[in-house]
Formats: sequence, C-alpha cells, structure tokens
Amino acid sequence: MSRVLRRFRSLPIRSRLALLVAAAVAFAVAAVSVTCWFIVQGKLYEQVDADLKEMAQRPGTVSALLQRCTQNPQENIQMFPGRNNYVQAIKEKGAPCVDPTSTGTVNATASDKDVIKGADRGKAYFRNGTDEDGNAVRVLTVFLGVDQNDSQGVAVQLAVSLKGTKSTLNELALILLLVSGIGVVGAGAAGLAVARAGLRPVDKLTEAVEHVARTEDLTVRIPVEDESEDEVARLSRSFNSMNSALASSRDLQQQLIADAGHELRTPLTSLRTNIELLTRSEETGRPIPEADRKALLASVKAQMTELASLIGDLQELSRSEGQRGERVQVISLEDTVEAALRRARLRGPELTITADLHPWYVRAEPAALERAVVNILDNAVKFSPESGTVEVALNDGVLTVRDHGPGIPADELPHVFDRFWRSPGARALPGSGLGLSIVARTVEQAGGEVTLARAEGGGTVATVRLPGAPTPPPAEPQE
Repeated sequence: MSRVLRRFRSLPIRSRLALLVAAAVAFAVAAVSVTCWFIVQGKLYEQVDADLKEMAQRPGTVSALLQRCTQNPQENIQMFPGRNNYVQAIKEKGAPCVDPTSTGTVNATASDKDVIKGADRGKAYFRNGTDEDGNAVRVLTVFLGVDQNDSQGVAVQLAVSLKGTKSTLNELALILLLVSGIGVVGAGAAGLAVARAGLRPVDKLTEAVEHVARTEDLTVRIPVEDESEDEVARLSRSFNSMNSALASSRDLQQQLIADAGHELRTPLTSLRTNIELLTRSEETGRPIPEADRKALLASVKAQMTELASLIGDLQELSRSEGQRGERVQVISLEDTVEAALRRARLRGPELTITADLHPWYVRAEPAALERAVVNILDNAVKFSPESGTVEVALNDGVLTVRDHGPGIPADELPHVFDRFWRSPGARALPGSGLGLSIVARTVEQAGGEVTLARAEGGGTVATVRLPGAPTPPPAEPQE
C-alpha cells in the first residue's frame, strides 16, 4: 500500500487529478449501477411474485389440488393447461403430488416443510429454488390443509421459471458495465483535460520561476486577470509581488554598495596618502616636523573613526527584519532619551542641552531606538553654534529636538533621509550620510514617523512620533 502511495505521489499533478477524478466517477457509477441492478431485480421479482399470487388465488386452484392429492389421487385435473408452470402439493412426509400439467418437479426444502409444521400457516412463503433439472425457479409455498387419510399437513407449491428474469438481469448488468466503463474512461479523459487547462497558469508560473533561477532576471511578470480571485491567480500575484520586492531589494543593495564604495573611497584615499607620507619619511630618513607628524596621526585617527562609524552604519542597515523582530520589547522612551542625552552632552560639552521629558512606553528594539535618538541629537550638536542651545522635549509620544543652527534649506528637506545624502554645506564635517536614514528606518519599524523642518527663528526641529504600548508591570524585587 505504501509503495502504491509513493508511486502515486511521484506522478505529475495533472495525472493525479485525472486519476482522482476517474476514481471518483468510477465509485459513483459503480454505486449507481449496483443500486439500479438491485432495484430492477427487486421489481422483476415483485412481478413474478404477483403472478404466483394470482395463480394461487385463482378460484378452484387450491381446492382442486387438495381434492386430487388427498381424496382421489388418480383424478387428472388440469388447472393451468398450456402454461409453463410448476404445480405440486407436498406433505410433511412422502413424495410431492405433481399436477399433470406441471412443467416438472420443484425440489422441496426444509423451509417448505416448516410452512406445513409452523403455527403461522396462513402466510405465503416465497423463495428462489431449482427444479429436478437444476433450472432456477421462483417458488410460492401456501398451506392447503390436512389430509384426512394420514392426518398430514399439505401445502401447495407454485413455481415459475426464472430463465427470462435471469436473462434480463444479465443483459442489464452487461449494459451497466459497458456504460460504467465508458463513463470512467470519459471521466478520466475529461479530468486530464480539465487538469491541463486548470494547471496551465501553474505551468507558466513554473516556467517563470525556472527562468528567474536560470537567468536571475527579476523583471519577469505573469499576466493575471484583474477579476480573477482563484488560488492560481493569487499565487501569480504573490509571485509578481515577490519578484518586484526582490528586484527592488537588489536595486537597493546595488545602490548601497555603490554609495558605500564611493563613501569609503575618500577616507581610504586620505588614509593611504597619510600612511605613505609617514612611510616615506621613515624610508628616506627625513623626519617630518613634529607638528606635521601629530597632524598626520590625528588625521589617520579621525579617518579610522569615520571608517568605523561608516561600517557600523552599514551593518545596521544590512540587518534583516527577522533579526530586529526577535529583540523588540516594550521599553521606556523617556529612559532611552535620557541615555542618549548623556552621550550627546559628552560630544558637545560646550552646548546647553535642555530636556523636558514625560513618561511614555513604546514597542521597539532598545539598542536601535537609542541609536536613532543619538543620531538625531548628534545632528543637532553638529550644526549648533558654539555655546548654543539644544532643546529636547517628550510629551505624549512626541519627541522634538530643536537646534539653533543654520537650518536646512527647503529644497534639501525631501532628501535628508536618503542614504549617503549629505548637504553641500555639511560635506566638510564628519559623518557618512547614513545617520538620518537609520533614524527613519528604526522609527518606521516601531510604527511611528519622523520629520525634519525649519524652526521658527532659525535652526532645525526634528519630530518623532511613536505609538504607545501598554505599561510593563514593575519588576519583582530580587531577594
């Protein structure tokens, strides 16, 4: 059985569908055919039984046979002249008394003798039997009475041949078998045709997937009717959406690689130049003035710091959604902003950073959200004038960071969250152009939104809106 199942599962889907349709139709046709055959058989037997009853109820039949068999056995009484019937009387013991017009003798059974012996002698008993030559007959046994000579019960047996009935049933069985066979074959062919037509979109989808796997061409699309809502149409739409997402992801990846290569080229070139100067000084024995040497080493250190920051930003952008989802939890936005403020004050000790924070809980990844807030504060610190002020406020899930720097030109605002985009006026400052892009991505993943706008009176205001989350229960005190 398991081998058959394995072979069945190894067949193509269209073949399996055709076999299943053929099997279902075969079962239905077989059930209908068998039911039809038994119904016709029952109807034919009912007609035969009705004929036997009519013979038994004919006036004088029972009394004449009883008189002949019990009172005057030598009397020749022809009850059904010219008819091909079986007529005989039987006793509890002894040979049957056969009517001269009877076609032959019917083999009596124990059940027939029970009609004579039984208490319920008034009922007719029908059965299938055989005559002395083995021919099939339908037998009716009816109790007649008691023989006064030997006090034995006497029953009459009337029978008709089932040759015509059997022939009719055999012909019906042959017709039903032929019709069933034709129906099963036709159902299998129709099932195969329907399977081919129904699976044609799946074939197209398979060809498209194989083409993508072979050529890596993500521009392939499967045409789908707008009105169609079946499973194949949904699968085709899902494939098209997946291809579009993969194509977009690959384009973004290629753009990220190109932008990262461009951004890495500048610090690497500067590092190579500075290291070559230091190496040449050592090789030629011409020492570089101490002040210049310190400046070169400071430049190398700054470029290394910028490279490390850029690599960290790239790693952050390359992390998958699944990696972030595993670390998402309910956290206090107030505590996150306070931790980011401590780091910002270290980076801008000459600035005045004010904070007005109120409790608010959000669902996000703690480290990513703190990094996003740090990036916003770093931007404010970087563009604030000396001894300037940075104002931070958190109220009802809205975080605002306002600086008093030169502000962002209106034509540059649409690009501030693009990867590697840097304002022309800020390209001389340290940074990779990925900070605000990371902010936008982190806030979006937390279900919020972030905007940058020019502040009234000068400077820039960054606004982050995050949806609230249920306040976590207080931690149990440790013993």
